[in-house]
Amino acid sequence: MKILTVVGARPQFIKAAVVSRILRQSAEEVLVHTGQHYDYNMSDIFFEELNIPKPDYNLGISGGSHGSMTGKMLMAIEEVLLKETPDKLLVYGDTNSTLAAALAAVKLNIPVYHVEAGNRLGTLANPEEINRVCTDHVSSVLMACTESAMQFLAKENLADRACLVGDPMYDAFLYYGARITDKDRNALVSLDDKSVERPQKFYYLTCHRQENTDTDWKLEEILSAVNSLDYPTVYPVHPRNQKRAARICAEKNLTNVLLVKPVGYLTSISLVNDAEKIVTDSGGLQREAFFAGKQCVTVFDHVVWPETMVDNRNQLAKPNGNEIMRKLAMAQSIDHSYQPFGDGHAGEKICELLQK
Repeated sequence: MKILTVVGARPQFIKAAVVSRILRQSAEEVLVHTGQHYDYNMSDIFFEELNIPKPDYNLGISGGSHGSMTGKMLMAIEEVLLKETPDKLLVYGDTNSTLAAALAAVKLNIPVYHVEAGNRLGTLANPEEINRVCTDHVSSVLMACTESAMQFLAKENLADRACLVGDPMYDAFLYYGARITDKDRNALVSLDDKSVERPQKFYYLTCHRQENTDTDWKLEEILSAVNSLDYPTVYPVHPRNQKRAARICAEKNLTNVLLVKPVGYLTSISLVNDAEKIVTDSGGLQREAFFAGKQCVTVFDHVVWPETMVDNRNQLAKPNGNEIMRKLAMAQSIDHSYQPFGDGHAGEKICELLQK
């Protein structure tokens, strides 16, 4: 059996690392990287440190509008599908790469298997929501991470093709978290390419969404809030946002924020595990904070992972400094028996479904 897997962004590389390691024991996998994340620290380093097989195809498509990017990917992926004639297509998440691959495959009557199906924000104002809804409705098999995702799929009359497998990100967190070295813990590099010593105690910030970084005032509110904390905040900055973040920190004298280049997955997991608390707008990082038992404040308007929104473990906040600080000050409580993301064996369950 031949499976063609399409990835294009950091979270997808991590999930593919979990699944490909198992899948290739019993099936032929053709790996396609669209190039949606193209910077070394956003792409290549993940393939290297997670031992992901080198992509069979790298389409090199990045930048431009959503429509332009998706259209170019659809055309290029269709060519690969026609050449490779796989039995099934495997896609992850909700990126433009995911939607383009799903559309190309379904038009060629190739069954689409969608990992992380059923997640919903409830608004089409979010581009990723459009990608995930459309992908789910053209997929043959929907592999959901959580019970809430299964419920959303049932509401859309998709229950007959939905399966609860758990979250491969949890698999990855457990597997790679046990393999972190001192080199991974000390791999911070400043925006001007100088080595940065990691503080003994620190907070961890990621902030990349357009909603939080497209204007100065929102990012300034977020950075000013974490700058006022009792320990430094480590902030790996997306390449698109580096100039703005550096300028704001310089103008406002935010010396308690350490701006560093994007980090690899192992370094990021070490930061999650060792941080005091976490502020993010990333769907992936808020789950990882939950896995690590670290209190998280998510700067976003919508609940992405309702399973994490319990006992102050993850709380939404506007890009408002006072609100962020107020939420961070609330104490969390942890029920260790509560495991909504599965048992750490999602990869095996995904591969079993692909084999059927």
